[in-house]
Amino acid sequence: MVDKVTLEVIRSAAIYISEEMGVVLRDTSFSPNIRDRLDHSCAVLDPQGSLVAQAEHIPVHLGSMSVAARGLIAYMEEVGLDLGPGDVVVSNDPYITGTHLNDVTVIKPVYHSDTLLGYVMNKAHHVDVGGPVPGSINPGARSLMEEGLVIEPVKIVESRRIRWDIVKMLEANVRTPRMLRGDLAAQIAALNVGESRLRELAERYGANVLVEAWSEILDYTRRYTRALASRLPQGSYTAEDSIETSKGEAVLRVTITTGRDGVTVGFTGTSPQLEEPFNAVYGVTVSATAYALKTVLDPGMPMNQGFLDVVRVEAPPGSMVNPRKPAPVGGGNVETSQRIVDVVHRALAKALPGRVPAASCGTMSNLILSGPGWAFYETIACGSGARPCCDGVDGIQTNMTNTLNTPVEVIEREYPLLVKRYELAPDTGGPGRYRGGLGVVREIMALQDGVRATILASRSRTRPWGLEGGLPGAPFKAVHHKHGGGAVDLPPRATVTLARGDTVEIRTPGGGGYGKPCTRSRELIERDLAEGRITPEGLEAYRC
Repeated sequence: MVDKVTLEVIRSAAIYISEEMGVVLRDTSFSPNIRDRLDHSCAVLDPQGSLVAQAEHIPVHLGSMSVAARGLIAYMEEVGLDLGPGDVVVSNDPYITGTHLNDVTVIKPVYHSDTLLGYVMNKAHHVDVGGPVPGSINPGARSLMEEGLVIEPVKIVESRRIRWDIVKMLEANVRTPRMLRGDLAAQIAALNVGESRLRELAERYGANVLVEAWSEILDYTRRYTRALASRLPQGSYTAEDSIETSKGEAVLRVTITTGRDGVTVGFTGTSPQLEEPFNAVYGVTVSATAYALKTVLDPGMPMNQGFLDVVRVEAPPGSMVNPRKPAPVGGGNVETSQRIVDVVHRALAKALPGRVPAASCGTMSNLILSGPGWAFYETIACGSGARPCCDGVDGIQTNMTNTLNTPVEVIEREYPLLVKRYELAPDTGGPGRYRGGLGVVREIMALQDGVRATILASRSRTRPWGLEGGLPGAPFKAVHHKHGGGAVDLPPRATVTLARGDTVEIRTPGGGGYGKPCTRSRELIERDLAEGRITPEGLEAYRC
C-alpha cells in the first residue's frame, strides 16, 4: 500500500501533468479557437483507461475521457491494432470518443521499461472537419455523415514517426488544412510532454508504485462519493425539461435515485433519438450528469473514475441521450449537454432545496463565420442562474463549456470581420430576490462578400427557468442586419450568407431568477438601474 504522503504527491503531480499538457497545447496550437478560447482538454488515465486526473478544462470533454479511452482500447482490441511505445491514435468518431466530430481525440500509451503506466490523452475542437457546412456544425444534419469527416481510430504516430499519409488524408478533407496540421501537431506535442512527466514520476517512485497509486486514488474517491451519497435525502426525484427541434419540443426526463451505495440517474421517458443534430452520445450524457451532480454534492472534490463508478447513468439506447449510430450528434454535444445539466439540477432542487441555483442560459449560442480558406467558431457567453445567496454572474460561459471569449483584437486580426458591439444585454436576467445573470450582445460585421454565418442555439422558445418564485431569463435571439437597411430575425438554427457590410447579431439568454422578485432589496434594484443592468421598463417585474 502506498503511504499517504506519497499518494498525495502522486495525485497532485498527475493533475499538474494534465495542466502542463494543456499549457503546451494552448501555446503551440494554430487556431484561435484552441489558442485563445482554450477549447481543449487534457487528462491522465490508468492502464485500464480509467480517468485518474484532469486539468480544469472543458466539462463536456473531461467527463467523457474515460468513455473515450475505453472505447478506443476496445476498438483497437477488436481490429487487432496494437498500441506500443511511441504510438499515438487519433479519432473523432463520437460513438467511440464520446463528444462530436469537431473534437479530435489523441491518445498515447506511456511505458516505463515493459510496464504500461497508463495513457495521456487530449481533445481539441478543430474549427473545421469537413462536411457540407463550414465549421462542421450542420443545423440541418440528418445523419453523422452530414456533419463532417468521421475519423475511425488510426495511428497518426507510429514508433515516434508521424504518419504523413494520414495527416495529408485529413488535410484533404477539411477547409482549413493549415489549422488542422498545426493543431494536430500541438496535440501530439502535449502528449509527448505528458509522457515525459509520467516517466519522471515512475523513475522517482517506481512503476509499480505509480500503478498502485492510481488504484488507491480511485478507491478514495469512490469511498468519499459514497459517503456524500449516504448523507443525501433518500428517495427518487424526477424532473423534465425540453429542447427545441424543428418539429416541436423534445423532452428530457430524469429520475435521480439516492441510496447509501451511490446515486442512479435514469433517463427513461426521454424522447427517442432524432433525425436532427441534437442527440447526445452516451459520453456527453455521462459528462453532463456527473458535472451537475458534482456541482451540488461537492464542487471541490477530486474528479476521476472513482466518482463516475459511484454515479450510475442509465440512458436508454435509441434515445436522444444515447443514440444509435449514425444519428447526428453535433448539437447534442453543445446544446443537449446544457439541457441535461438543467434537468438534473431541477431534480436536485427537489432533493436539496436551497442548494441549487436557477437555470443558467442553457445554450452555448454557437456561431460560425466562414469564407474561402478560413472559418471562425465560438461559443458566446450568457447569464448564469441566480443562486440561493446572490445574483447570477453576468456574461459568462456556463456549465458544460469553460472556454474564454475570442478577443476582439484576435478576430479582427485573423479574419475579415469587424466586431460592432460586445456588451451586456439589460433586462435579460430573470427577475427575482436574486437576479439571474445577464446575457450579452455580440454583433459582427462581414468585411467581404459571401461570408456564411451558421447559428446553432436553443432556449429561444423555452426560457431558463427560475426557482422559489424567481422568473425565467430572457430567451436567445439572432438578427441579420443588412447593409442597405432592414433586419431579419433568424431562427436559432440557421445558415445565411452575409454581404460585405452585413452584420449578424447574437443576443444570448440570461439566467433564471431565484426567489420572488418583489422581495429584492431596494438597494440592489437601485444599483442595477444605476449600472444599466435593468431599465425603467424592466423595473415593473419587481413591483409587488
